[in-house]
Amino acid sequence: MVRGMSVAALVVTLAAAGCAAQRQGTTGQDTAGVTATTIKVGGVLTKTSASGYSTKDAEIGARARFERANAAGGVHGRKIEFLGAEDDGQDAAKGDAAAKKLVQKDGVFALLPVHAPNFGGAAFLEQQGVPWFGWATGPQWCGTKTGFGYNGCLAPKQGAGSQTWWGRQMADLLGGAEGKSVYVQTSDSSGSKYGGTTISQSFTAAGFTLAGVNSGLPAAAPPPDWLPYVSKIMTSDGGQPPDVVVSVIAGTKFNVGLYAALKRAGYRGVLTDATSYDAAILKDRASAQALEGVVAAPMFEPFESTAPEIAQLRQDVERAAPGTALTQHLAIGYWAADIFLDLLNRTGKDLTRERFLQTANGSYVYENAGFGRIEYPKDHTEPNGCGALVKLVDGAFQVAKSMKCFDNVPLK
Repeated sequence: MVRGMSVAALVVTLAAAGCAAQRQGTTGQDTAGVTATTIKVGGVLTKTSASGYSTKDAEIGARARFERANAAGGVHGRKIEFLGAEDDGQDAAKGDAAAKKLVQKDGVFALLPVHAPNFGGAAFLEQQGVPWFGWATGPQWCGTKTGFGYNGCLAPKQGAGSQTWWGRQMADLLGGAEGKSVYVQTSDSSGSKYGGTTISQSFTAAGFTLAGVNSGLPAAAPPPDWLPYVSKIMTSDGGQPPDVVVSVIAGTKFNVGLYAALKRAGYRGVLTDATSYDAAILKDRASAQALEGVVAAPMFEPFESTAPEIAQLRQDVERAAPGTALTQHLAIGYWAADIFLDLLNRTGKDLTRERFLQTANGSYVYENAGFGRIEYPKDHTEPNGCGALVKLVDGAFQVAKSMKCFDNVPLK
């Protein structure tokens, strides 16, 4: 009897130990990258690509924001251990491998900044319950519980909210949209084509007439001959050029080529895109000439703004990387890090991925003049609806319209 009781006790003890070990294993995974004094993070960027497109400056922006937070003592006594960012080469498979390396080998708590048009690690991060922050340019960000675009989901599904801010800001800038036409040029990448759909609706919602959308431009490299594309644009509005041409293309070489070709063909309308707000590209004379007069549409308050939040950004970047030129990609890294830090603070000292995601997806609202407003979980399925306009005049950027948020409309 005594021996029987001992065996029973042993079974109970072993079972309890097994459950405890299982709980410890789960907790250990949930707190990966977190110690009593540090939180480990790292990102995935498109630092290099065949087209020359690069988001490498996002690493500088994130580092600058983290360094200010660390200098102030960190968040609830923990400082950010930033590993920098992996390069996906604008290749989905490489992005997936980079995400797995950061989680499985480097043991990060979260991924940021993630700023890669063809990022391939979304499914893995969602399955693992690992938070990731950056610029949600593609559909892989949308509908997740772990992916947090600093400006929401930019590829909403039909019926979900779709942004109107770009069209409405342009309408205000041009004195109204009535009687004005717009043509949208994209590449044949999935993200670019989807952007063409949402941005077209942004302009029609603001009152512009859609003259056409062309998604036939190869995404890998600029075409050797722009004439076929330019000819379509120049005759798209009943045989005449449209009033506005919107480029939804990731890559300076693409936009420089397109704009230069349009200007040679005599185009006198308005050119606008989401990527040309970049002082670094002005160092090349041909690029500066092609971009002269272009209206860029950043989804953050321009660096030329007098807003206190922008003064703080400039100060942080200068302290972290003296002499660094301020670029759009840098700002995206900075604001992604800022949102991450705010969420860490709201989650509290008892930090696990589960608690962090509960906070992030539990009616989270954060407003900042630097990027507008973010709301989760709502913005897992739609953009935040905020943006500004910047115009290149005589080789210098000027604020055309400061950051403003507009209501979204259902995507048709």
